[in-house]
Amino acid sequence: MIPRLFHIFRNTPLGRETLLNSVYFCQQTGAVPVVYIPEHTKFLMYFENEVVQVDLDASYLTSPETAKNHATEILLINGFEPTFLGPKHFTASTLPDIPTDFDFMCCPRSITDLSSKIGMGYIGPRVRNIVNAARFPVLLSSTGYKPWKSIVVFFGGSSNAVNALKLGFRLKRNSGLPLDMFTQAEKKPQVYRELVKSQQLEEDVNKRVRDWKVLESGSLEENLYEVPHDALVVMGAFGHGLIKNLVFGSKAEKIQSVLPNNLLIVGPRYSAVH
Repeated sequence: MIPRLFHIFRNTPLGRETLLNSVYFCQQTGAVPVVYIPEHTKFLMYFENEVVQVDLDASYLTSPETAKNHATEILLINGFEPTFLGPKHFTASTLPDIPTDFDFMCCPRSITDLSSKIGMGYIGPRVRNIVNAARFPVLLSSTGYKPWKSIVVFFGGSSNAVNALKLGFRLKRNSGLPLDMFTQAEKKPQVYRELVKSQQLEEDVNKRVRDWKVLESGSLEENLYEVPHDALVVMGAFGHGLIKNLVFGSKAEKIQSVLPNNLLIVGPRYSAVH
C-alpha cells in the first residue's frame, strides 16, 4: 500500500514553500501527498487516545478562490495527480473531523501563528499535541523549500531514538539516499553501540549507515554545525503533559531551534515499521 502524507495547504508564499517540501519528501520516499484546503480555522483529529483540536490562523483561508488551483499546479508540475481531502464528518458546522490514518503529516513549526511570527525555535502547541498523539511521524518543514540529499538520524539511546533509527532505515530503502547517524555522547561511545546491538540493529547499522558521528566534546549547539545543511533530520521527541502545553525533550528542543533543516519527528506513540 502506497504511504500517504497529509498536508494542510496555506495559500501564501510560506504555504507554497511548505507544500514544495511535502512534495519533495513524497518524491524521495515513494509517498503520495493528500492535500487539505481548510474552509474553517479549526478542525479535530481523533487519535487513538486523544482528540486534538487544531487551530489555524486566518492566513490558511487566504484567497480561497485560487487555493485549489495553486496547490494543483504545484502537484502536477512535480508529477503527482492532485488528491484533495474533503471532510465527510463534522463535530459542529464549522468544526470538521479530519481522519488520522495517514503515514506522515507535514506541518510548519507552528500552524497557529502568522508567518511574520514563525521562526526557528518555536513549535506551536497544536503541532506539539499532534506529535505527542500521532502514530505517524510529523514532518516539520523548513521555512523555505529545502531539498535534501541525505538522511541524518539523531541517536541518543532512548526507545524513541531506536524508533527514529528504524524509520531512517525505512527512508533509506525507499529513497536510496545515504544514511548517517549523529550522537551527542553523554556516556562512553561503546554504550550506544551496545544498545544498538541489544536491539538487534547492529547488522543494519553496519550495512546501511554511511557514517556515525559520536561527539564526545563540545556542546550540542556547537556540534550541530556538523549536520549537513542538505540532510533530512530524523529524531525522536517525547512530551510531558502540562496544563496547556507539551514540551519536547531538551535535546529535541535545541535541535529544532538551531537547525534550518526539514525535521521528521517520531513521537511517543509512533508505530515503527522496520
